[in-house]
Amino acid sequence: MYNPEIEAMDREEIAGLQLERLKETVKRCEEKVPFYRKRLRDAGLSWKDINTLDDVEKLPFTTKEDLRDNYPFGMFAVPIRDIIRIHESSGATGQPTVVGYTVKDIDVWSELMARSIVAGMGEKSDIIQVAYGYGLFTGGLGFHYGVERLGASAIPISCGNTKRQIRVMVDLGTTILCCTPSYALFIAETAAEMGVDFKQLKLKSGIFGAEPWSDQMRDKVERVLNLSAFDVYGLSEVMGPGVSIECEQKNGLHIFEDAFLAETINPETGDRLPTGEQGELVFTTLNKEGLPLIRYRTKDITALDDTPCGCGRTHVRMRKVRGRTDDMLIIRGVNVFPSQIDAVLMEIEGVPPHYQLIVEREAGLDILEVQIELSDEMFSDRIRGLEEWQEVIRDEIQSYLGIGVKVILVEPRSIARSEGKALRVIDNREV
Repeated sequence: MYNPEIEAMDREEIAGLQLERLKETVKRCEEKVPFYRKRLRDAGLSWKDINTLDDVEKLPFTTKEDLRDNYPFGMFAVPIRDIIRIHESSGATGQPTVVGYTVKDIDVWSELMARSIVAGMGEKSDIIQVAYGYGLFTGGLGFHYGVERLGASAIPISCGNTKRQIRVMVDLGTTILCCTPSYALFIAETAAEMGVDFKQLKLKSGIFGAEPWSDQMRDKVERVLNLSAFDVYGLSEVMGPGVSIECEQKNGLHIFEDAFLAETINPETGDRLPTGEQGELVFTTLNKEGLPLIRYRTKDITALDDTPCGCGRTHVRMRKVRGRTDDMLIIRGVNVFPSQIDAVLMEIEGVPPHYQLIVEREAGLDILEVQIELSDEMFSDRIRGLEEWQEVIRDEIQSYLGIGVKVILVEPRSIARSEGKALRVIDNREV
Protein backbone atom coordinates (compact mmCIF):
# COMPACT_ATOMS: atom_id res chain seq x y z
CA MET A 1 0.00 0.00 0.00
CA TYR A 2 0.94 3.63 -0.44
CA ASN A 3 3.42 4.82 2.23
CA PRO A 4 4.37 8.52 2.23
CA GLU A 5 6.79 8.48 5.18
CA ILE A 6 9.91 8.36 3.02
CA GLU A 7 9.00 11.76 1.53
CA ALA A 8 9.43 13.38 4.98
CA MET A 9 12.94 12.07 5.77
CA ASP A 10 15.40 14.75 6.83
CA ARG A 11 18.12 15.77 4.38
CA GLU A 12 20.84 13.82 6.20
CA GLU A 13 18.77 10.63 6.09
CA ILE A 14 18.06 11.15 2.39
CA ALA A 15 21.76 11.64 1.63
CA GLY A 16 22.67 8.49 3.53
CA LEU A 17 20.06 6.44 1.69
CA GLN A 18 21.14 7.85 -1.68
CA LEU A 19 24.83 7.06 -1.07
CA GLU A 20 24.06 3.47 -0.11
CA ARG A 21 21.88 2.97 -3.17
CA LEU A 22 24.31 4.80 -5.48
CA LYS A 23 27.09 2.37 -4.56
CA GLU A 24 24.72 -0.56 -5.15
CA THR A 25 23.72 0.82 -8.56
CA VAL A 26 27.30 1.38 -9.74
CA LYS A 27 28.26 -2.09 -8.47
CA ARG A 28 25.32 -3.61 -10.33
CA CYS A 29 26.20 -1.79 -13.54
CA GLU A 30 29.86 -2.76 -13.28
CA GLU A 31 29.10 -6.42 -12.69
CA LYS A 32 26.06 -6.93 -14.91
CA VAL A 33 26.29 -4.53 -17.87
CA PRO A 34 29.27 -4.89 -20.28
CA PHE A 35 28.76 -1.32 -21.54
CA TYR A 36 29.24 0.14 -18.05
CA ARG A 37 32.03 -2.28 -17.15
CA LYS A 38 34.06 -0.94 -20.07
CA ARG A 39 33.14 2.70 -19.41
CA LEU A 40 34.16 2.46 -15.78
CA ARG A 41 37.35 0.57 -16.60
CA ASP A 42 38.30 3.16 -19.23
CA ALA A 43 37.78 5.88 -16.61
CA GLY A 44 39.87 3.98 -14.07
CA LEU A 45 36.87 3.68 -11.74
CA SER A 46 35.07 1.04 -9.72
CA TRP A 47 32.04 1.06 -7.46
CA LYS A 48 34.50 0.91 -4.57
CA ASP A 49 35.59 4.46 -5.45
CA ILE A 50 32.15 5.86 -4.53
CA ASN A 51 32.50 7.10 -0.95
CA THR A 52 30.43 10.30 -1.01
CA LEU A 53 27.55 11.61 -3.11
CA ASP A 54 29.95 14.10 -4.70
CA ASP A 55 31.86 11.15 -6.15
CA VAL A 56 29.05 10.77 -8.68
CA GLU A 57 30.81 13.55 -10.62
CA LYS A 58 33.64 11.12 -11.38
CA LEU A 59 31.26 8.76 -13.20
CA PRO A 60 30.74 8.86 -16.98
CA PHE A 61 27.52 10.14 -18.53
CA THR A 62 24.98 7.95 -20.31
CA THR A 63 23.06 9.24 -23.33
CA LYS A 64 20.10 8.13 -25.39
CA GLU A 65 22.59 7.35 -28.16
CA ASP A 66 24.23 4.80 -25.85
CA LEU A 67 20.88 3.07 -25.41
CA ARG A 68 20.30 3.09 -29.15
CA ASP A 69 23.78 1.73 -29.84
CA ASN A 70 23.02 -1.19 -27.53
CA TYR A 71 19.55 -1.84 -28.98
CA PRO A 72 17.54 -3.77 -27.99
CA PHE A 73 18.66 -5.41 -24.71
CA GLY A 74 22.36 -4.60 -24.44
CA MET A 75 21.94 -2.24 -21.46
CA PHE A 76 19.82 -4.65 -19.39
CA ALA A 77 21.34 -5.79 -16.09
CA VAL A 78 19.26 -8.97 -15.90
CA PRO A 79 18.58 -11.77 -18.39
CA ILE A 80 15.48 -11.31 -20.53
CA ARG A 81 13.71 -14.10 -18.61
CA ASP A 82 13.62 -11.76 -15.58
CA ILE A 83 12.07 -8.89 -17.55
CA ILE A 84 8.27 -8.89 -17.18
CA ARG A 85 7.53 -5.63 -19.02
CA ILE A 86 9.09 -4.00 -22.09
CA HIS A 87 8.38 -0.45 -23.24
CA GLU A 88 9.83 1.43 -26.17
CA SER A 89 10.29 5.12 -26.77
CA SER A 90 9.49 6.83 -30.05
CA GLY A 91 11.95 6.25 -32.85
CA ALA A 92 10.94 9.40 -34.73
CA THR A 93 14.43 10.90 -34.48
CA GLY A 94 16.43 7.69 -34.66
CA GLN A 95 16.60 4.13 -33.38
CA PRO A 96 14.01 3.63 -30.61
CA THR A 97 15.16 2.98 -27.05
CA VAL A 98 13.96 -0.14 -25.27
CA VAL A 99 13.39 -0.22 -21.51
CA GLY A 100 12.74 -3.29 -19.38
CA TYR A 101 11.25 -3.80 -15.92
CA THR A 102 11.57 -6.61 -13.40
CA VAL A 103 8.86 -7.52 -10.89
CA LYS A 104 10.56 -5.26 -8.34
CA ASP A 105 10.84 -2.40 -10.87
CA ILE A 106 7.09 -2.49 -11.51
CA ASP A 107 6.43 -2.55 -7.77
CA VAL A 108 8.64 0.52 -7.20
CA TRP A 109 7.11 2.33 -10.18
CA SER A 110 3.59 1.66 -8.90
CA GLU A 111 4.53 3.05 -5.48
CA LEU A 112 6.07 6.20 -6.96
CA MET A 113 3.02 6.75 -9.15
CA ALA A 114 0.71 6.37 -6.15
CA ARG A 115 2.77 9.00 -4.33
CA SER A 116 2.53 11.21 -7.41
CA ILE A 117 -1.25 10.95 -7.55
CA VAL A 118 -1.53 11.81 -3.84
CA ALA A 119 0.58 14.92 -4.45
CA GLY A 120 -1.92 15.83 -7.19
CA MET A 121 -4.85 15.77 -4.72
CA GLY A 122 -5.62 12.10 -5.26
CA GLU A 123 -7.08 9.78 -2.62
CA LYS A 124 -8.64 6.35 -2.46
CA SER A 125 -12.17 7.62 -3.12
CA ASP A 126 -11.26 9.22 -6.49
CA ILE A 127 -12.31 8.19 -9.99
CA ILE A 128 -9.24 8.81 -12.15
CA GLN A 129 -9.44 9.03 -15.95
CA VAL A 130 -6.16 7.95 -17.52
CA ALA A 131 -6.07 9.59 -20.95
CA TYR A 132 -2.38 9.00 -21.59
CA GLY A 133 -1.63 6.43 -24.27
CA TYR A 134 -1.51 2.78 -23.27
CA GLY A 135 0.94 0.50 -25.01
CA LEU A 136 4.65 1.01 -25.66
CA PHE A 137 4.40 4.58 -24.30
CA THR A 138 4.92 4.44 -20.51
CA GLY A 139 2.31 7.07 -19.60
CA GLY A 140 -0.92 5.08 -19.59
CA LEU A 141 0.22 1.96 -17.74
CA GLY A 142 2.35 3.99 -15.33
CA PHE A 143 -0.64 6.00 -14.16
CA HIS A 144 -2.90 2.94 -14.23
CA TYR A 145 -0.77 0.97 -11.79
CA GLY A 146 -0.36 4.04 -9.58
CA VAL A 147 -4.12 4.44 -9.35
CA GLU A 148 -4.56 0.80 -8.44
CA ARG A 149 -1.73 0.90 -5.86
CA LEU A 150 -3.45 3.88 -4.24
CA GLY A 151 -6.72 1.96 -4.23
CA ALA A 152 -8.62 4.52 -6.30
CA SER A 153 -10.81 3.73 -9.34
CA ALA A 154 -9.03 3.78 -12.73
CA ILE A 155 -10.79 4.55 -16.03
CA PRO A 156 -8.27 3.19 -18.60
CA ILE A 157 -9.62 5.16 -21.55
CA SER A 158 -6.23 5.97 -23.13
CA CYS A 159 -5.90 8.96 -25.48
CA GLY A 160 -8.12 9.80 -28.43
CA ASN A 161 -11.87 9.51 -29.05
CA THR A 162 -12.29 12.90 -27.44
CA LYS A 163 -16.07 13.08 -27.41
CA ARG A 164 -16.16 9.77 -25.57
CA GLN A 165 -13.63 11.15 -23.08
CA ILE A 166 -16.10 13.92 -22.27
CA ARG A 167 -19.08 11.58 -22.07
CA VAL A 168 -17.15 9.39 -19.62
CA MET A 169 -16.36 12.42 -17.46
CA VAL A 170 -20.02 13.35 -17.37
CA ASP A 171 -21.49 9.86 -16.88
CA LEU A 172 -18.91 8.27 -14.57
CA GLY A 173 -18.10 11.33 -12.47
CA THR A 174 -14.37 11.60 -13.16
CA THR A 175 -12.61 13.53 -10.38
CA ILE A 176 -9.01 13.54 -11.71
CA LEU A 177 -7.90 13.75 -15.36
CA CYS A 178 -4.46 12.53 -16.46
CA CYS A 179 -3.16 13.46 -19.95
CA THR A 180 -0.85 15.86 -21.77
CA PRO A 181 -1.64 19.56 -21.22
CA SER A 182 -2.12 20.17 -24.94
CA TYR A 183 -4.66 17.33 -25.08
CA ALA A 184 -6.43 18.76 -22.03
CA LEU A 185 -6.99 21.99 -23.95
CA PHE A 186 -8.27 20.01 -26.94
CA ILE A 187 -10.71 18.22 -24.63
CA ALA A 188 -11.89 21.61 -23.37
CA GLU A 189 -12.32 22.90 -26.92
CA THR A 190 -14.34 19.83 -27.91
CA ALA A 191 -16.46 20.06 -24.76
CA ALA A 192 -17.35 23.66 -25.59
CA GLU A 193 -18.52 22.55 -29.04
CA MET A 194 -20.66 19.87 -27.35
CA GLY A 195 -22.14 22.36 -24.92
CA VAL A 196 -20.59 20.70 -21.86
CA ASP A 197 -19.87 23.01 -18.92
CA PHE A 198 -16.94 21.82 -16.81
CA LYS A 199 -18.34 23.71 -13.82
CA GLN A 200 -21.08 21.09 -13.74
CA LEU A 201 -18.62 18.16 -13.62
CA LYS A 202 -16.85 16.60 -10.64
CA LEU A 203 -13.28 17.23 -11.82
CA LYS A 204 -11.10 18.59 -9.02
CA SER A 205 -7.58 18.18 -10.40
CA GLY A 206 -5.57 17.21 -13.43
CA ILE A 207 -2.10 15.65 -13.61
CA PHE A 208 -0.51 16.77 -16.86
CA GLY A 209 2.91 16.03 -18.33
CA ALA A 210 4.97 14.51 -21.18
CA GLU A 211 5.65 17.95 -22.70
CA PRO A 212 6.92 21.32 -21.46
CA TRP A 213 4.17 23.81 -20.60
CA SER A 214 4.22 27.27 -19.11
CA ASP A 215 2.53 28.69 -16.03
CA GLN A 216 0.40 30.75 -18.38
CA MET A 217 -0.79 27.55 -20.05
CA ARG A 218 -1.54 26.16 -16.59
CA ASP A 219 -3.76 29.18 -15.89
CA LYS A 220 -5.61 28.53 -19.15
CA VAL A 221 -6.08 24.81 -18.39
CA GLU A 222 -7.31 25.50 -14.88
CA ARG A 223 -9.75 28.14 -16.09
CA VAL A 224 -11.32 26.21 -18.96
CA LEU A 225 -11.45 22.81 -17.22
CA ASN A 226 -12.34 24.20 -13.78
CA LEU A 227 -9.71 22.16 -11.90
CA SER A 228 -6.33 22.44 -10.21
CA ALA A 229 -3.54 21.48 -12.64
CA PHE A 230 -0.37 19.68 -11.53
CA ASP A 231 2.79 19.18 -13.56
CA VAL A 232 4.22 15.64 -13.53
CA TYR A 233 7.62 14.72 -14.97
CA GLY A 234 9.18 11.51 -16.16
CA LEU A 235 10.94 9.82 -19.02
CA SER A 236 10.80 6.23 -20.13
CA GLU A 237 14.56 5.61 -19.98
CA VAL A 238 14.70 6.49 -16.27
CA MET A 239 11.33 4.94 -15.36
CA GLY A 240 8.34 6.64 -16.97
CA PRO A 241 6.03 9.23 -15.40
CA GLY A 242 6.38 9.74 -11.65
CA VAL A 243 10.02 10.82 -11.42
CA SER A 244 8.80 14.10 -9.94
CA ILE A 245 5.55 15.99 -9.43
CA GLU A 246 4.24 19.24 -8.02
CA CYS A 247 2.51 19.39 -4.66
CA GLU A 248 -0.31 21.82 -3.87
CA GLN A 249 2.26 24.57 -3.24
CA LYS A 250 3.12 24.46 -6.98
CA ASN A 251 6.59 25.88 -6.41
CA GLY A 252 8.52 23.13 -8.17
CA LEU A 253 8.27 19.39 -8.76
CA HIS A 254 9.42 17.13 -5.91
CA ILE A 255 11.91 14.53 -7.16
CA PHE A 256 11.56 11.14 -5.48
CA GLU A 257 15.09 11.09 -4.13
CA ASP A 258 14.85 7.59 -2.71
CA ALA A 259 14.73 6.39 -6.33
CA PHE A 260 16.68 9.02 -8.30
CA LEU A 261 19.83 11.08 -7.77
CA ALA A 262 19.43 14.37 -9.64
CA GLU A 263 22.08 16.80 -10.90
CA THR A 264 22.16 19.74 -13.28
CA ILE A 265 25.09 20.28 -15.61
CA ASN A 266 26.31 22.79 -18.15
CA PRO A 267 25.10 21.12 -21.38
CA GLU A 268 28.16 22.35 -23.27
CA THR A 269 30.92 21.41 -20.83
CA GLY A 270 29.32 18.69 -18.71
CA ASP A 271 30.36 20.48 -15.51
CA ARG A 272 28.06 20.12 -12.51
CA LEU A 273 26.14 23.24 -11.55
CA PRO A 274 25.25 24.45 -8.07
CA THR A 275 21.72 24.15 -6.75
CA GLY A 276 19.54 26.90 -8.15
CA GLU A 277 21.47 27.35 -11.40
CA GLN A 278 19.70 26.38 -14.60
CA GLY A 279 21.16 23.60 -16.70
CA GLU A 280 20.58 20.16 -18.19
CA LEU A 281 18.96 17.65 -15.86
CA VAL A 282 20.88 14.41 -15.21
CA PHE A 283 19.58 11.34 -13.35
CA THR A 284 21.17 8.28 -11.80
CA THR A 285 18.67 5.55 -10.92
CA LEU A 286 19.05 4.25 -7.37
CA ASN A 287 16.91 1.11 -7.17
CA LYS A 288 16.24 -0.15 -10.69
CA GLU A 289 17.08 -3.77 -11.48
CA GLY A 290 16.28 -4.18 -15.16
CA LEU A 291 17.77 -1.02 -16.66
CA PRO A 292 19.93 0.86 -14.13
CA LEU A 293 21.35 4.08 -15.52
CA ILE A 294 24.35 6.15 -14.42
CA ARG A 295 24.22 9.92 -14.98
CA TYR A 296 21.66 9.80 -17.77
CA ARG A 297 21.51 13.08 -19.70
CA THR A 298 17.83 13.97 -20.15
CA LYS A 299 18.36 17.06 -22.36
CA ASP A 300 15.68 18.80 -20.26
CA ILE A 301 16.48 22.30 -19.00
CA THR A 302 15.66 23.11 -15.37
CA ALA A 303 17.14 24.09 -11.98
CA LEU A 304 17.09 22.30 -8.62
CA ASP A 305 15.75 23.80 -5.39
CA ASP A 306 16.51 22.31 -1.95
CA THR A 307 14.83 25.01 0.14
CA PRO A 308 12.01 23.84 2.48
CA CYS A 309 8.58 23.38 0.92
CA GLY A 310 5.36 24.34 2.69
CA CYS A 311 3.85 20.92 2.03
CA GLY A 312 6.29 19.23 4.42
CA ARG A 313 7.96 17.05 1.78
CA THR A 314 11.72 17.19 2.11
CA HIS A 315 12.77 15.87 -1.30
CA VAL A 316 14.53 18.35 -3.57
CA ARG A 317 12.41 20.12 -6.18
CA MET A 318 13.02 20.89 -9.84
CA ARG A 319 11.54 23.88 -11.61
CA LYS A 320 9.09 23.31 -14.41
CA VAL A 321 11.05 22.18 -17.45
CA ARG A 322 11.71 25.23 -19.59
CA GLY A 323 12.49 23.23 -22.70
CA ARG A 324 14.96 20.71 -24.07
CA THR A 325 18.44 21.21 -25.40
CA ASP A 326 17.33 19.39 -28.55
CA ASP A 327 14.11 21.47 -28.81
CA MET A 328 16.02 24.69 -28.34
CA LEU A 329 16.22 26.80 -31.45
CA ILE A 330 19.16 29.14 -31.98
CA ILE A 331 17.88 32.04 -34.06
CA ARG A 332 20.54 34.56 -34.98
CA GLY A 333 22.47 33.75 -31.82
CA VAL A 334 19.45 33.80 -29.49
CA ASN A 335 18.21 30.68 -27.69
CA VAL A 336 14.47 30.19 -28.26
CA PHE A 337 12.26 27.57 -26.58
CA PRO A 338 8.67 26.80 -27.62
CA SER A 339 7.62 27.34 -24.01
CA GLN A 340 8.64 31.00 -24.32
CA ILE A 341 6.20 31.50 -27.21
CA ASP A 342 3.61 29.62 -25.19
CA ALA A 343 4.05 32.02 -22.27
CA VAL A 344 3.65 35.09 -24.47
CA LEU A 345 0.52 33.86 -26.24
CA MET A 346 -1.17 32.85 -22.99
CA GLU A 347 -0.81 36.44 -21.75
CA ILE A 348 -2.72 37.87 -24.74
CA GLU A 349 -6.45 37.73 -24.08
CA GLY A 350 -8.43 35.98 -26.80
CA VAL A 351 -5.51 34.25 -28.53
CA PRO A 352 -6.01 30.44 -28.77
CA PRO A 353 -3.21 28.18 -27.43
CA HIS A 354 -2.62 26.52 -30.80
CA TYR A 355 0.57 27.51 -32.58
CA GLN A 356 3.54 26.15 -34.50
CA LEU A 357 7.08 27.42 -35.01
CA ILE A 358 8.61 27.12 -38.46
CA VAL A 359 12.25 27.96 -39.07
CA GLU A 360 13.64 28.68 -42.54
CA ARG A 361 16.98 29.94 -43.78
CA GLU A 362 16.84 32.65 -46.43
CA ALA A 363 20.03 34.09 -47.92
CA GLY A 364 21.99 32.76 -44.95
CA LEU A 365 19.63 34.38 -42.41
CA ASP A 366 17.47 32.36 -40.00
CA ILE A 367 13.78 33.32 -40.14
CA LEU A 368 11.41 32.31 -37.31
CA GLU A 369 7.78 32.13 -38.38
CA VAL A 370 5.13 31.75 -35.69
CA GLN A 371 1.87 30.39 -37.05
CA ILE A 372 -1.02 31.11 -34.69
CA GLU A 373 -4.50 29.75 -35.09
CA LEU A 374 -7.32 32.27 -34.98
CA SER A 375 -10.36 31.78 -32.81
CA ASP A 376 -13.74 31.80 -34.55
CA GLU A 377 -14.34 35.31 -33.19
CA MET A 378 -11.01 36.62 -34.48
CA PHE A 379 -11.48 34.96 -37.88
CA SER A 380 -14.83 36.68 -38.40
CA ASP A 381 -13.24 40.06 -37.71
CA ARG A 382 -12.55 42.54 -40.49
CA ILE A 383 -9.16 42.51 -42.22
CA ARG A 384 -8.03 45.67 -40.44
CA GLY A 385 -8.76 44.04 -37.10
CA LEU A 386 -6.72 40.96 -38.02
CA GLU A 387 -3.79 43.13 -39.01
CA GLU A 388 -3.94 44.80 -35.61
CA TRP A 389 -4.01 41.41 -33.86
CA GLN A 390 -1.00 40.33 -35.91
CA GLU A 391 0.95 43.44 -34.96
CA VAL A 392 0.13 43.07 -31.26
CA ILE A 393 1.20 39.43 -31.18
CA ARG A 394 4.36 40.08 -33.18
CA ASP A 395 5.38 43.00 -30.94
CA GLU A 396 4.83 40.96 -27.77
CA ILE A 397 6.90 38.01 -29.04
CA GLN A 398 9.70 40.22 -30.33
CA SER A 399 9.82 42.14 -27.05
CA TYR A 400 10.09 38.89 -25.08
CA LEU A 401 12.67 37.17 -27.31
CA GLY A 402 14.67 40.19 -28.39
CA ILE A 403 14.70 39.15 -32.06
CA GLY A 404 12.45 39.80 -35.04
CA VAL A 405 9.84 37.17 -35.90
CA LYS A 406 7.27 36.67 -38.62
CA VAL A 407 3.73 36.11 -37.33
CA ILE A 408 1.15 34.39 -39.52
CA LEU A 409 -2.50 34.06 -38.47
CA VAL A 410 -4.15 30.89 -39.81
CA GLU A 411 -7.75 29.69 -39.95
CA PRO A 412 -9.47 28.09 -36.95
CA ARG A 413 -8.68 24.38 -36.47
CA SER A 414 -6.06 24.41 -39.23
CA ILE A 415 -3.19 23.45 -36.90
CA ALA A 416 -3.31 19.71 -36.21
CA ARG A 417 -4.45 18.76 -32.73
CA SER A 418 -2.48 16.23 -30.72
CA GLU A 419 -3.84 13.47 -28.51
CA GLY A 420 -0.31 13.01 -27.14
CA LYS A 421 2.66 15.34 -27.30
CA ALA A 422 2.09 18.47 -29.38
CA LEU A 423 4.38 19.01 -32.39
CA ARG A 424 5.48 22.61 -31.92
CA VAL A 425 8.60 23.00 -34.08
CA ILE A 426 9.32 22.44 -37.77
CA ASP A 427 12.94 23.27 -38.53
CA ASN A 428 13.58 23.33 -42.27
CA ARG A 429 17.13 24.64 -42.08
CA GLU A 430 18.69 21.20 -42.47
CA VAL A 431 16.27 19.93 -45.12
